Amino acid sequence: LSLMLAFMNLLPIPALDGGRVLFIIIELVRGGRKISQKIENSAHIAGFLLLMGLILLMSFVDISRIISGESLF
Repeated sequence: LSLMLAFMNLLPIPALDGGRVLFIIIELVRGGRKISQKIENSAHIAGFLLLMGLILLMSFVDISRIISGESLF
């Protein structure tokens, strides 16, 4: 479980640690020029909202299956 959590956290999705690593790699490719803090913050907020939306969607689907009596697996 811990290894899977570590792997998921390193995915290049903004709002996760992998998203920060992605921005660092982009800065290295650009020759050390920093990405605007405003752009980076916006990307992290968008990634966070996407993750929260996916969590809500998965929760809704799971709860719907429980109520209807379907199997979760």
